[in-house]
Amino acid sequence: MLDSLFTNASLTTANLTLSNALLTIVVSIVLGGIISWTYMKTNANGYAQSFTLTMVLLPAIVAIIILLIGSNIARAFSLAGAFSIIRFRSAPGDPKDIAYVLFTMAAGLACGVGLFGYAVLFTLILCLLMFVLSRFNFGARKTLQKTLKVTVPENLGYDEAFDEVFRKFGVQYELKKIRTTELGSLYELVYAVTLNQLTNQKEFLDEIRARNGNLDLSLTMSPAPVNDY
Repeated sequence: MLDSLFTNASLTTANLTLSNALLTIVVSIVLGGIISWTYMKTNANGYAQSFTLTMVLLPAIVAIIILLIGSNIARAFSLAGAFSIIRFRSAPGDPKDIAYVLFTMAAGLACGVGLFGYAVLFTLILCLLMFVLSRFNFGARKTLQKTLKVTVPENLGYDEAFDEVFRKFGVQYELKKIRTTELGSLYELVYAVTLNQLTNQKEFLDEIRARNGNLDLSLTMSPAPVNDY
């Protein structure tokens, strides 16, 4: 009985019926809703409503395309030609978003060929996997890479001025750029630093301020190209 759910009941134009078409569309929409809900629950950085709605509709769209093509090769080439004139323009997305798009397309493809059992099976397994990976924060970085800009007076030896502070807070650093400001009376140092997530950034910056005479300094949240300074 269970094996019958995973039997290849390919829906071609020869045996396509209204009931089969409606079943395919309903199942694909339900699976798309499950995938979209999983995405919303596992995406801590927020999400766009348009993208979540797209994931609900995409499996049904793919399933409908498969139903229309069936086993007709000429129809497949005609459909490919029709889609070739459509140009999609969008900014490169997050790799996770791209994976979810492929996920929804695979679910729609499985529904379109009548493999409802396999479609439900791999959808539930992959959604569960997404929850597990999100729960354990898999792949999260334990260090933060940032850019530190420090202004120092010209009479301060900048070569080893902050080495003690970096060692005290366990900060890995590399001096990337040095330039003069204020007609040569000040130096601006640009460091690429790697901080542990447990590092108290306020205390770290206070130590730097105590060494550079409370002149300007900044700690950007992400490293910027040195040539932009």
